[in-house]
Amino acid sequence: MATELGGAKRTSEWWDWSGTKVAVERALMYGEVVCVERRGWKRVYDLAERALPARLLHDELDDAECLRRLVRLAGQSLGVGTRADIADYHRLKGEQVDAVIDGSGLVPVTVAGWSKPAWADPAALAAPPRGRHRTTLLSPFDSLVWERARTERIFGFTHRLEAYVPKPKRVYGYFAMPVLAGGRLVGRVDPAREGRTLVARQVTLDGAKAVPAVAQALVEAAGWVDCTEVRVERVDAPELRGALTLELARALA
Repeated sequence: MATELGGAKRTSEWWDWSGTKVAVERALMYGEVVCVERRGWKRVYDLAERALPARLLHDELDDAECLRRLVRLAGQSLGVGTRADIADYHRLKGEQVDAVIDGSGLVPVTVAGWSKPAWADPAALAAPPRGRHRTTLLSPFDSLVWERARTERIFGFTHRLEAYVPKPKRVYGYFAMPVLAGGRLVGRVDPAREGRTLVARQVTLDGAKAVPAVAQALVEAAGWVDCTEVRVERVDAPELRGALTLELARALA
């Protein structure tokens, strides 16, 4: 039976872990238990032998093979990446990547506009271009935009979490979320919730073409938090406010 642990004593909401939480996290570190899901901020744990396939549970891998598999997984997940991209994915060191990259199954490639060498997953190179793309708000912690240098290199999109920036110095808002549409990042929304209304405190648009996608992403996000209305407070390009309001009305109808 899985066990849910929030992990904190009543003296603190965050890191003042109970003795039970400390013990289970230690077991997690050694692979005796695994996290099988999250419920809000809480991890749900179960015994490794009940949650993992036997073929994985009983693998006896040396350090080099573990690194090789991590590098391969990073490359498969990224599709293509520089040494720094691949290392960052599982928080490895660059020299660890160097030690196993040749045997990882990834192939060296040259990417137009990139100044550094890169490696790609052969399956990604063989796959035909995808014609469908998701339209949605992304958390600033989403893996697509987490590594800021890669985000700038691929999308030409500079994004910073401004939650810890003094309010007068914020450019895009407290918790601005990038908008993904058509395989591009086309804007930002700083959201809040007031009752059953999702409030877009600040919207930044990459031109008029981004308006339908941002409206669609806002309506979807409203559904995430059980809101039935969307209100826009500020649009960085005031001339696009009317178009965005109209698109929202259509999407909510």
